[in-house]
Amino acid sequence: MATMATVEVLPLRPAAPAGNSYHRGHVQFPNFRVTDALLKLRPVGASADEEIAVEMPVALTVNGVSQAVMLATPADLEDFALGFALAEGWIHRPGELLDIETEARADGIELALTVTAAREQGLKLRRRQLAGRTGCGLCGLESLTDFAALQPPPVQPPDVAPAALARAMLELRHAQVLNARCGGLHAAAWCALDGGVGLAREDVGRHNALDKLIGARAKTAAAREAGFVAMSSRASHELVHKAAMAGIGLLACVSAPSSLAVGTAQRLGLQLWAFVREGRATRYA
Repeated sequence: MATMATVEVLPLRPAAPAGNSYHRGHVQFPNFRVTDALLKLRPVGASADEEIAVEMPVALTVNGVSQAVMLATPADLEDFALGFALAEGWIHRPGELLDIETEARADGIELALTVTAAREQGLKLRRRQLAGRTGCGLCGLESLTDFAALQPPPVQPPDVAPAALARAMLELRHAQVLNARCGGLHAAAWCALDGGVGLAREDVGRHNALDKLIGARAKTAAAREAGFVAMSSRASHELVHKAAMAGIGLLACVSAPSSLAVGTAQRLGLQLWAFVREGRATRYA
C-alpha cells in the first residue's frame, strides 16, 4: 500500500461573490419538454408541481462506432462531448474533434462525434465500451491491466492561497443556478487563481459536470490561463483522473476524498483539497 502524505488542515476566510451569471438553454424531446434540463411533475398527494433534475442515457459514438453510454443531464451537450473525448483520451486537442451531431430519441440522446482519421485509428487500438452510471467513471474496463494503462501524465499545481479556495466555493454555490431550483445536481467550476469563478457547468453526475466544464474551458481563453477546478461533490478517483487528463493541477471539492483519489493525485502531482467548506480546507496531496 502506498504511503499517504501528511494531511494539512487550514482555516479559510470566505469572500464576497463576484456576481457572475450563467446561461442555460432548452432541449426538445419526443415525449416531454425539458427546460433548463429540469422536468416539472406533481408528487403523489401534492397540490403543486415541482422541478426535478433530468437524468437520461446519452450515447456517444465516434465516426459511427459506439463508444460510451452515460447517464447525464441533457444540458451543454456539446461541451460534454468535447470534454468527455478529451478526458477519455479519444482526442488530444479540440481541433481533432471535427463535428458533433445531436439526435434526440425517445429513449435518450445520441451524440455523434466525428474525429480525424489519426484519432480514429488510435481509438481502434484502445477499444473501450463504457456503461456509465452517475457514480462511476471506470465502468466497462475489462481488466486491471486496462485500468493501469489509462494514466494521464503528471501535472503542475498552481500556487493558490487558501482564501481563494473559500471564495471559489462561495461563488460555486451562486453558479449552481439549476441546482438551486431542484437540489439534485452537481457542479464544476473553473476558477482563477484568486478563486473567482469564470465558468460553471452542472449535471446529475459529478464526473459529467467536470466533463462539461473541461469541454467548455477548452473552447475559451480559459484553456490558456492558470487556475483550478472547484466541485460540489466528494473527491473521487475519476475526478482526479479527468482533471489531470485536461492538464489541471489543482482540484478542490466540498466533501470527502477516497483513498484512490488521494493516491492518484499524489502520483500525478495534482494538489487535492477536500472538505473545503465551513471555514476550513484539508489538503490530501
